[in-house]
Amino acid sequence: MGTIHTGVVKLPLTVRDMTEADLPELACFYPGHVMATMPAELERARTGVVDHLVVCTPAGVPVAKGAVNWDEIPGAGVISTLSVRAELRSIGIGTVLIQASEERMRARGLSRSEIGAEENNPRARALYERLGYVVYGCEPASWDEEKPDGTLGRYETTCTLLRKDL
Repeated sequence: MGTIHTGVVKLPLTVRDMTEADLPELACFYPGHVMATMPAELERARTGVVDHLVVCTPAGVPVAKGAVNWDEIPGAGVISTLSVRAELRSIGIGTVLIQASEERMRARGLSRSEIGAEENNPRARALYERLGYVVYGCEPASWDEEKPDGTLGRYETTCTLLRKDL
């Protein structure tokens, strides 16, 4: 059997606004019905009600995406739709995305960030709490989800609500 080599590789990541050119890469980790909404979401970004951010490798390939909604909660930016490519999770990319989102909030003069974590996603909640977010409530949530047969159905869950003073 051959020798197994291990090591650490550090890559500089950049965070920028999502563009139409990113959509083919994002299709790798978003289902088709979500991808169908992306052109409309880019239009919403052009109107200033949301920022869609991507984290990119040095080659410019998006490996994570998230959004900051500016009009959902007065005085706060709301981080949503966070996703990191499955094979790159738990190495700090989500942290980079959240911190970049918080920087944008500060640049707009906001003093609070809010985020929700599905109750069945303890890893997300643990990340948010490590980054200084504090639970303040919970609420029901729902969205369309693709079923195994390809049809859409309504997914219903409960989200833990967290906030952080910036």
